[in-house]
Amino acid sequence: MTSIDPTARIETGAVIGRDVSIGPYCTIGANVMLGEGCRLVSHVSIAGHTTIGPRTVIYPFASLGTPPQSVKYRGGPTRLLVGADCDIRESVTMNAGTEDDGGVTQVGDRCFFMVGSHVAHDCKVGNEVTFANNASLAGHVTVGDFVTFGGLAAVRQFVRIGEGAMIVGLSGVRADVIPWGLVQGPLADLFGLNIVGMRRRGMSKAEIHGVRGAYQDLFFGPGVFRERVDQVGAKHASDPQVQKIIAFIKGGKRPLTMAKHRADSGENA
Repeated sequence: MTSIDPTARIETGAVIGRDVSIGPYCTIGANVMLGEGCRLVSHVSIAGHTTIGPRTVIYPFASLGTPPQSVKYRGGPTRLLVGADCDIRESVTMNAGTEDDGGVTQVGDRCFFMVGSHVAHDCKVGNEVTFANNASLAGHVTVGDFVTFGGLAAVRQFVRIGEGAMIVGLSGVRADVIPWGLVQGPLADLFGLNIVGMRRRGMSKAEIHGVRGAYQDLFFGPGVFRERVDQVGAKHASDPQVQKIIAFIKGGKRPLTMAKHRADSGENA
């Protein structure tokens, strides 16, 4: 049964699914769609052409679907799409897209956004991504599944974050991060692999060992990096996790975050 507090303000045209709970002082725009079972605790603002997936819970002072913070935005009906079963905590902000990059900001399913985290215009965030307090994405960032951002981490525009990467708190990410990479630092460097994340995703010791070996060959082997990418790809042709890393590197159009230390001591084993 849908429950709407009498102090909430819902514009004509908004679509409210079954069993939605809208708490005190929430404001819902005319072009908003709330999936079934969503819960808005109180003081939530959802504007623009925004769709919230089923069973997502949104806490006080979150602001979703507002216009992009971009001088290139021309006022068009761009969108924000948020997936199912997300947990969006206090003061989280997410902006709609711009006309120049498909017009959509998109967040996947089962994501956890802690207090004050931010998703800027035209970002694409995968499934089961975690943002700790005040982690922020600039515009046009792409984030793979199972990525974790530590508190106050920040990612610059157009960067790609590969599947399963760990961005340590207080890090400033300025270049692409390989799948399962562990990066840290004010101008972040690659310090190893997210071994804990790999174990949590059910990867076997053999699979982790394969990725570790490929990592060492890629970043610390002899010769030119571009040549090492092809060599490692051929050497680990039957390893799907390594092939994800190789495909990610080859698919990049911008700089790659490179390794800082030779030893494995930077890995969060």
